[in-house]
Amino acid sequence: MKQFVLILWLIYLLFIFSNCNAIEANNTIKEETYYILFLHNKFLEENDLAATHPEYGRTEYKEILDSFRNAGFIVLSEKRASNTDVVKYAIKIVSQIDSLIMSGVKPNHITVIGTSKGGYIAQYVSTFLKKPDLNFVFIGCFQQSDLVNKPEINFCGNILTIYEKSDSNGTSAIKRKETTKLKISNFKEIELNTNLKHGFLFKVLPEWIEPCKMWAKGNYQLR
Repeated sequence: MKQFVLILWLIYLLFIFSNCNAIEANNTIKEETYYILFLHNKFLEENDLAATHPEYGRTEYKEILDSFRNAGFIVLSEKRASNTDVVKYAIKIVSQIDSLIMSGVKPNHITVIGTSKGGYIAQYVSTFLKKPDLNFVFIGCFQQSDLVNKPEINFCGNILTIYEKSDSNGTSAIKRKETTKLKISNFKEIELNTNLKHGFLFKVLPEWIEPCKMWAKGNYQLR
């Protein structure tokens, strides 16, 4: 009888040990998973995927997503409907991020990347969530007039801003950083000199793609 009880205890201990290993394995997978929520520009919102801008060419949307996926990120993105309301769509993204965090994803493993109009949506997401550990990349989406026209926007999180020197639609966002009322854990800004104007964000350019990948992996020094 004692031997039978001992065998049952051994079976029970093996069961517990196996489950602990499975839990640890699942946690490891979650800890090593990085998410990118990519928000595209206005031109793609108003046109189909094959449409060509008269000056900047085609928005390389699928290629941009593939570049992030090939680097090991889980990418969440969709082609928005025409005339999408920036604030309402930002609220939708906030809900997606809340769901990821509730499922166990670490906030600093989530990065919201927005180009042009998508960048403005990302700025509202940052404002609404107020989570200092989240990562954000705002690309070609700030003008000095925003301080007056969009005073409700406040950066919060790990913030990387990228703009092109020849682009009249996007400039340095340092002033927004200086006036924000929320916590910015890390901040970097990159000025590009591709001479492609606003068209730089239509393309899969390593000049902006690679810093995004580094930022999304927590390399806030971009080294």
